[in-house]
Amino acid sequence: MRRKFLVQQKNRSELDKMIEQFRKDDELYVWRLDRLGRSLKHIIDMVLSLNGKGIIIKALTDGVDTSTINGQLFLNLMASLAEYERELIKERTNAGLQSARARGRTGGRPKGYAKETISKLIIMRSVYKDPTKAPEEIYKPLGLTRATFYRYA
Repeated sequence: MRRKFLVQQKNRSELDKMIEQFRKDDELYVWRLDRLGRSLKHIIDMVLSLNGKGIIIKALTDGVDTSTINGQLFLNLMASLAEYERELIKERTNAGLQSARARGRTGGRPKGYAKETISKLIIMRSVYKDPTKAPEEIYKPLGLTRATFYRYA
């Protein structure tokens, strides 16, 4: 016996609960295939996973039906395009990183405070010992943020 499910909302927790209840030969109806996931990769992964479990997916407006040979062809084409897109992004990212390294630039978070900031922190600590000064009177003229002040006070 086939059971039919309909996905309409963006509520992911409910979708997850529904997917846990699926059995072989159940049918999942979606308005459009793009409503099933947040990205093409996520949609493809979900559809392939469900299809592997014997769950039929039907998109009402896209005309996708994984129980037919045409629906399976469309699904395989989408999976191939998603993989191609991932590989292109990976190549572009690596080329950009190599180009930046060749120019002497490295990515990532700076390895600490600049010398100017360190000198400001030393001044801040010496002024902080004066109990008549309010914190705002100390960190604002030095161009520091409240969080930096309290972290190093």
